[in-house]
Amino acid sequence: MKPLLLAIALLAAQNSPRVAMLEQAGWEAIKANRLQVAADAFREAILLDPKNAALRVGAGMAAALQRRDADAKIHFEQALVLDPKLSIARLQLAHAVRRQGDYQEAIRLLEIVAADNAGGAAVHELLDRWKRERDLHERMRLEVGDFFTVSFEGPDDAALASQALESLTRAYWRICDLFGAFPPKSIPVVLYTREQFRDVTRSPQWAAAAYDGIIRVPMRGAGEKGEDLDRVLAHEFAHALIVSLATRNVPTWLNEGLASVLESDDLGWATHIVAQAGATPSLQRLTPPFARLSGSDAQLAYATSALAARRLLEEAGGPAVANLLRDLRDGADFEVAFERRIQKSLKEFEASLAQ
Repeated sequence: MKPLLLAIALLAAQNSPRVAMLEQAGWEAIKANRLQVAADAFREAILLDPKNAALRVGAGMAAALQRRDADAKIHFEQALVLDPKLSIARLQLAHAVRRQGDYQEAIRLLEIVAADNAGGAAVHELLDRWKRERDLHERMRLEVGDFFTVSFEGPDDAALASQALESLTRAYWRICDLFGAFPPKSIPVVLYTREQFRDVTRSPQWAAAAYDGIIRVPMRGAGEKGEDLDRVLAHEFAHALIVSLATRNVPTWLNEGLASVLESDDLGWATHIVAQAGATPSLQRLTPPFARLSGSDAQLAYATSALAARRLLEEAGGPAVANLLRDLRDGADFEVAFERRIQKSLKEFEASLAQ
């Protein structure tokens, strides 16, 4: 975020102290995960200075982080109308349209960024990866269900696609009923080979699947057997539902813990891992993403998080946890929201886990 903020600051034409104050407040709110506050600040600033391209980028970033990609696209496009050479806006627009599934337009935009030498080697590497992903997706077939669409490469995978759709539908009703919440739109799912999955997602070796707005599953690896498939897809659907309730500001232990506990009713694996470890990391240490953890450390992080999430659901219930997530979406402080919704402090809750 820091290089982006610096670039925006250099580009900003601050026509009044009020605009400057709102712009600063908007970026500070983004850094603090208070996305609606950021969106409101940039909206007011744009009304005062409608020809300021930097403000449009800020509004687009706030919308993109809230997963409002249609709104983000409009803001980034408006920024480029005001300043066609604004590579930051074009790069973010490319990401937004890719998340909407328009690979061709995303690649066209990224090619312009690469031609302008903006972003260096990282942009060229991303461009190559997006082209491979586009070529793969153009070969894929599509099966459509009530709540999901499943893309798969060929006729040999048609049965797996049907199996995945049935499994996801079961997970949908079970998990949504627990939380009393439902995703606002159909969720895309893509079935890959193991090699395709690694190339597209850049996930760590131990990852069994991924969710980034699309549920991505390596079917020739973690998901071929029925029970494994049910577990993996339920985990990723739980992530999708969590994101629909809170796009950011969710501690990783809560996000991954809920997804892990919702895989199945059996947490024997987690109890075994924690017992073997003897000591568990604090929930504070499990706030950042787990992606950089090693295999054994990742296993302990997931096990600790799963047991914490199970206790949370047992004590407070799914609707209370859903409301906690909504509070985080609205920018609430985690510990304040936790005590409000769970009826005990985070410190008290963590102490109870050791008992």
